[in-house]
Amino acid sequence: MNKLVEEDLKYIWHPCSQMKDYETLPPIVIDHGKGSYLYDVDGNEYIDIISSWWCNLLGHCNPVINAAVKEQLDKLEHVIFANLSHEPAIKLCQELVKVLPPGLSKFNFMDNGSSAVECALKMAFQYQAQIGQTKRTRFMCLSGGYHGETIGALSVGSMDLYAKIYKPMLMDTIHIQAPDCYRCPYGLQRDDCQCECFEYAEKNFTHYSKVTAAIIVEPLLQGSAGMRIYPPLYLKKLRKLCDSAGVLLIVDEIATGFGRTGKMFACDYAQISPDLMCVSKGLTGGYMPMSISITTKKIYDAFYADYSEGKAFMHSHTYSGNPLGCSAALAVQKILREDKILEKAQPMAKYLNNKIRERIAEHKNVGEIRHIGLINAIEIVADKVDKKPFAPQLRIGYQIYKTALKNGLLLRPLGDILYFNPPLNIDQGTLDKAVEKCAAAMEAVLS
Repeated sequence: MNKLVEEDLKYIWHPCSQMKDYETLPPIVIDHGKGSYLYDVDGNEYIDIISSWWCNLLGHCNPVINAAVKEQLDKLEHVIFANLSHEPAIKLCQELVKVLPPGLSKFNFMDNGSSAVECALKMAFQYQAQIGQTKRTRFMCLSGGYHGETIGALSVGSMDLYAKIYKPMLMDTIHIQAPDCYRCPYGLQRDDCQCECFEYAEKNFTHYSKVTAAIIVEPLLQGSAGMRIYPPLYLKKLRKLCDSAGVLLIVDEIATGFGRTGKMFACDYAQISPDLMCVSKGLTGGYMPMSISITTKKIYDAFYADYSEGKAFMHSHTYSGNPLGCSAALAVQKILREDKILEKAQPMAKYLNNKIRERIAEHKNVGEIRHIGLINAIEIVADKVDKKPFAPQLRIGYQIYKTALKNGLLLRPLGDILYFNPPLNIDQGTLDKAVEKCAAAMEAVLS
């Protein structure tokens, strides 16, 4: 075993891992990255088809982002963000306002996605209290939702894998049955339905809207639930329902923002503006830990008062507005704009989906291939007819992941759902290789 691997296992407790698995699949020590590729200390090459947990938006070691961070490093590495500011943060807000849904104009900086969700929840709660809606103390969320790992974020998630053990610690939230277009209880198709499943939201709003401060959703794409995709119409209906009930709408665009779904934000498909939006991951291109909770002037104004009134939002993070992160984020916006990344990604997204369907769709264990933008999800099932999943203890997805790694492809599936979520500027040749490596791993495990 490589000496670095031994030292890793001696000290490091890796995230979202059963460390006993590392006895048979030890950590791969990465030496460097370039574009869509990673290279380990032994010289092995891997296609990073999942963008290193969905954050590597424009490839590893992007020269434009590298230069921006290096230049900023010689000016200012960090400064307290209370009563002090700096040019990169100001410029970043100016740039983001140009691409955000209308009305979102006030930025509260954090250092990770879960913290942005916590901030949005607290902001919504305090806003309702300060406009006299003191009975609105609860939150709604969708089943299958995932919003991070802190206690507040877990409370508005619905994934037992992450939250079950902590339930005695969690807030009492209202969970609405989410759209499940692959196993639609109405027997409909996502492309032409009228979101009949929205009746679950309507029923919960009838019972709980008067005690609800906000509802939080992942717009169009429930990532950790298995890249489950639902129609924009659902968001339109939800925006209208929130408006009529006085419930704030929080959209978690941490995984979907900055072009991941084919548009700048998933909300753009539904042409709606939320009351609060959380962004992170692709914000800095995967370079620096940074997140933002963005809201409207209307909500901001409810906190604006003399200090003696006690209405200030007393929420802070040490690394709020970090200049290095802001500089990386500014470089991301520059690349997206000047290189027309989203426009170029559209034909590549169509190409990738066609390639996956041609190579993989007819496999006996492929239940559904769903996609939005460059994101493609391949749901592996035991039986295609009744959509029956494999027994969890077989860990089919994990077996495919291990096999793909040996062949130089980093997949990291969600249960038995394989997915592609590559950098937006990935090239066609790399996509071809990734699809072939994925297909070969599936055939090796499922044969």
